[in-house]
Amino acid sequence: MKILLFILALIVLLLLVLLVRTLLLKPDSATTATIEFISGERADTYAKKLATMVQKETISSRFDNDRTKFLEFHQVLVDLFPRTFSACEKHVFDGSLLLKWPGKSAADPVLLMSHTDVVEAGGDWTHPPFSGQIKDGIIWGRGTVDTKGSLSCIFNAVEELIAEGYVPKSDVYIASSCTEEISGDGAPATVRFLKEKNVHLRFLIDEGGMILSDPIGGVKGTYAMVGVLEKGYGDLKFIAKGRGGHASAPGKNTPIPRLAKFVARIEKKSPFTVSFHPTAKEMFRRFTPNMTFPMKFIFANMWLFEPLLKKVMPSISPTGAAMLQTTMAFTMAKGSDGLNVLPQEASVSANMRFIHHQSTDESIRLVSEIAKEYDLETNIIYKNYPVSVVDYNSEQFKLVEDVIHDIYPGVGVIPYPMTGGTDAKFYQDVCEHCIRFAPLYINNQQYGSIHGIDENIDAKALPQGVDFYKEVIQRL
Repeated sequence: MKILLFILALIVLLLLVLLVRTLLLKPDSATTATIEFISGERADTYAKKLATMVQKETISSRFDNDRTKFLEFHQVLVDLFPRTFSACEKHVFDGSLLLKWPGKSAADPVLLMSHTDVVEAGGDWTHPPFSGQIKDGIIWGRGTVDTKGSLSCIFNAVEELIAEGYVPKSDVYIASSCTEEISGDGAPATVRFLKEKNVHLRFLIDEGGMILSDPIGGVKGTYAMVGVLEKGYGDLKFIAKGRGGHASAPGKNTPIPRLAKFVARIEKKSPFTVSFHPTAKEMFRRFTPNMTFPMKFIFANMWLFEPLLKKVMPSISPTGAAMLQTTMAFTMAKGSDGLNVLPQEASVSANMRFIHHQSTDESIRLVSEIAKEYDLETNIIYKNYPVSVVDYNSEQFKLVEDVIHDIYPGVGVIPYPMTGGTDAKFYQDVCEHCIRFAPLYINNQQYGSIHGIDENIDAKALPQGVDFYKEVIQRL
């Protein structure tokens, strides 16, 4: 009896400790922060320029090597930002653009980048995707968020500083690849040029996270999501072979059922290791004060609940779960060409994103071994590796963080592991601090419109984006 009472007392004490640790975390300024949009002439001017940029269709395709439209887009930029193109050295790599704005010193240059190309724009849009229509203060069209919006802010910032007679302390580069959406040769060509010129960047700022309200379930507040970690990328094809034949007399374990069993196996039990990267822990640490009580109770006491979180994270947030492990998504399938024909060969393809704590090659080996159990061949179409992580304690990150606090008072700044990919991954040889952040506030509909229908952005969000880049340049 005494032992039971002692155990009960320990449990009560533990619960009290957990509760106290939770209650000590008071909501911070992010919960009450509001975005004070800047309207008027500035917003209207920026909106018209962005609308003009959107009106030039710049869809990239792996199957079209003609880069004429991207060169035409460069002329659009020249017309919109004449001072920038007069003051900067211009280099073009088969449609991808690099400008150098000479500073007082060539030491510690920085690069601001945002890609030119956009994805296709199918579906039924409220406003035509390349109309650049401005209605009720909203600019509509493909690329407004991803990423001509931030590109326009970069150019407006440089254009205005040049007009003011400002000369940056260090060289400032502007890069805009025309192949980001297809992981093409634009950014690699730019990097090769920088290496040939022995340019090593102090830091760069590419697309990535943006400013969002209530970014994940159970978290309240407005946050600047700054990407500091990017996973590796892979495309794999799994092939099943058989004898084929007439569908009226099917045998067992024909190609498609074997592929189906393999897919079901991977979906039911992921073979990949789940782990909290230090960046993910820091992200949740900064979120914790503003979580709803049940989540706050758990995340305030990760020392105890981390094993549980690893298991339940997919139920809480698929995006959160993707930050903790390699992911594998089946995206394409192919069987026979006849409805009544058993295929001699069938296949499924999968897109993989490789986490840092489990190597690209190990992840591929794990799924290949499972594929063998179903007599499947594995064909690696493409693979690359996770990129170096930006330290959120570095002076480069702190500079960006300080600028965000000044431009967006009260907004929380969150370093986070990105689940998608950017052109920044190609810059590791010339830059250790590749920060992935577009300084624009977007709502949930606008976030969901990325690569979807009705992409749009508020014109009043643009002035603060311009001010962000101007401040970064002036603090070099």
